[in-house]
Amino acid sequence: MQKIKNIILDYGNVIFMIDFARVQESFSKLGIKNIDTFFGHRAQDPLFDQFDRGEFTASEFRTRVREMIGDGSLTDEAIDEAWNSLLIGVPPGRHGMLEYLHDKYRTFLLSNNNEIHYAHCMKHLQEVYDVPSNEQFFEKTYYSHLVGIRKPDHAIFQLLIDENDIIPQETLFIDDSPQHLESARLLGFQTALCTHEEPLEILIEKFGL
Repeated sequence: MQKIKNIILDYGNVIFMIDFARVQESFSKLGIKNIDTFFGHRAQDPLFDQFDRGEFTASEFRTRVREMIGDGSLTDEAIDEAWNSLLIGVPPGRHGMLEYLHDKYRTFLLSNNNEIHYAHCMKHLQEVYDVPSNEQFFEKTYYSHLVGIRKPDHAIFQLLIDENDIIPQETLFIDDSPQHLESARLLGFQTALCTHEEPLEILIEKFGL
């Protein structure tokens, strides 16, 4: 294991807490029947991957959701509220960890995100922490809907490598999804799974960061 010089962090459930059960319940209330295959941590309808890659605008996404539910009367607000119920927020002290890591390492954010969630997350940062965005905590941020690629596609990792001239073997990637970590491992990255039992603060201690 080479010395760690760079750290790449996922956003959801690493920095910004999320809850898949909440959004599944919200979509069920809107009328989705096959909720486990419609949206989950490991598998979801292709609609969500496409939205994460920026292939749909927010308006087009809402139209597709109405079509899938079969209810053209659903308002934009109802759909956004259900979709954003996934998002809980950034725990107190988490930004301090990001500042600590940013002072010691080259740090990057690599997030599967989308237009609606991104707007909600930025609003949360501004209203709760008076922070305009995540830019101050990282050398560079990568959001899937803005670059047109999402994890676990190797291309999004390669983009980060090429644009920042980093060596994967000297880089620790922290994510809460095993399938994303596997893609990174195949490219030579050191990896760590972020869980409720081993959250970011525990991983910082575990890796001696």
